[in-house]
Amino acid sequence: MGQQASSRWATTDGPRGAAYDERFARLAASGEDVHGEATFVAGFQPRSVLDAGCGTGRVAMELRRRGIESVGVDADRGMLAAAVARDPDGEWLIGDISTLVIADDTAEARRFDVVVAAGNVMIFLAPGTETATVANLAAHLVPGGALICGFQLQAGRYPLDCFDADCEAAGLVPVERWSTWDRQVFDPDGGYVVAVHRRPRHTP
Repeated sequence: MGQQASSRWATTDGPRGAAYDERFARLAASGEDVHGEATFVAGFQPRSVLDAGCGTGRVAMELRRRGIESVGVDADRGMLAAAVARDPDGEWLIGDISTLVIADDTAEARRFDVVVAAGNVMIFLAPGTETATVANLAAHLVPGGALICGFQLQAGRYPLDCFDADCEAAGLVPVERWSTWDRQVFDPDGGYVVAVHRRPRHTP
């Protein structure tokens, strides 16, 4: 995921753009399933998905291939350019997911059945923007919609209890928790979490 200059992603020296995609191309060529995130999301049978921190668009593109309306947003122009190059007919937006409002025709926040943040998006956020990011992503959910986040549990990054607290503050309720995208039982010591929270259908 890419964000503004103060994000953790911006300070890494990892591959960008097409070079980033090469790793997944090699995995796919070796027979590995590189679409676990999309399969997980598709299992919720959404009509629309916001891929927050979409990078080069791998998840959003696969969801579109499966007939699901998908919008990708990222703040790293190089990563997003790779998505546009691979899928010029897709809907790709540049912006900071902690503040960007994806507006509908009435200038209100556009609502999605699922908002997904895969690829360690949550631990690459600019420090101090985690709470605002969760609140902003929650604001783009339809009533009953699901926020799905997968990220590594690393010391000094975004603690799981803080993430849970931010979800609660944003009005979301926990639904599922796994250690992998293929739904292995959650292990707090496993180093990874896939967490699903929902926006209630009715406000109490």
